[in-house]
Amino acid sequence: MSQAAGAPQRPSSAAGGQVPFEGGPPASHSALDTFRCSGAPLHRVPDSPQLQPRASLESVMGEGCRIQVSIILPVHNTECWLDECLKSVLEQDFQGTMELSVFNDASKDNSINIIEKWKFRLEDAGIRVVIGGHDSPQPQGVGFAKNQAVIQSSGTYLCFLDSDDVMMPQRVRLQHEAAIQHPNSVFTSHGPTVIMPTWFCSREWFFHVGKFDEGGKGVPEDLLFFYEHIRKGGGVFRVDQCLLQYRYHPQAATHSVLEETIWDYRVRFLEERALKHWTSFTIWNAGKQGRKLYRSLSPANQKKVVAFCDVDENKLAKGFYTYQESKETPKPKIPIQHFRDATPPFIICVKLDLTGGAFEENLNTLDLKEGLDYHHFN
Repeated sequence: MSQAAGAPQRPSSAAGGQVPFEGGPPASHSALDTFRCSGAPLHRVPDSPQLQPRASLESVMGEGCRIQVSIILPVHNTECWLDECLKSVLEQDFQGTMELSVFNDASKDNSINIIEKWKFRLEDAGIRVVIGGHDSPQPQGVGFAKNQAVIQSSGTYLCFLDSDDVMMPQRVRLQHEAAIQHPNSVFTSHGPTVIMPTWFCSREWFFHVGKFDEGGKGVPEDLLFFYEHIRKGGGVFRVDQCLLQYRYHPQAATHSVLEETIWDYRVRFLEERALKHWTSFTIWNAGKQGRKLYRSLSPANQKKVVAFCDVDENKLAKGFYTYQESKETPKPKIPIQHFRDATPPFIICVKLDLTGGAFEENLNTLDLKEGLDYHHFN
């Protein structure tokens, strides 16, 4: 971890790097790809330099002033990251009323002592600190800890933060300004994934969606919440600034969620949000990812696949893909066509920005509309 906390920079491609909110872990934070399948637009919110005066802690507590923003911080054994994380809370340039709501999920290290140390510094700066938790032998999980932190908080808006990440000083201010204009939305920073530690939403909307799944280890509680958010008509707005430095490291909670678990949830959501509206479609990619998607579909949706399409001459030369695992007789054979000969709508299983622009140029030549003629599933 050699990158300085709080320094905006491009993400490292190494597996153990710090990512300053322009990317995220490949397994359990792939919500944007599925968000593209929802039909909901991704809006961008411009920066605004306007500040609001922050009340002192004495006036907040003594006069019953409403807390504007609660920073939601679940903690479990993150002593080596907490100082930088809490320092970034202290350095927020938001001038309204703010509190930090910490829930300690059975940490066995020095986390609680670090939190108590920072409580005094934060409250001296006018930031109320609420601390909850338990010391059971086992943690209850990230979903439980986040829900408890929300329940014990009092802010009109909720700013989610992981205890191993670092916020940029402008984060709360910019997202609060945006949230006032769009109350039924989740707000993020710029980047290729809708990553959980950048979410910011109203308390009212959070409880309308219905809290996080509390299944514990191995459950992608953030992805499930995001899907329910989309189902209930929620939007996503993006502040086009670097607002968070995301740390991706071997101890991160994201590693507890299997890649195949994420894949299965994404496929089911794709079927629910897009494929049920189509009578037929083409899978763009006759390679490994395209074939994996086909095999993962329900039997009813497999029958809707009229072709695979590609540009690879070797794949095109084969002419078709045979689904050998099928129990049908004869085995289903799906044609493989050149993309120019294929029939939309498409489910696109090609990663963006990996072909030097060739794929994107091919797609643009077809003059199709995303959300109507195709969805990304990459």
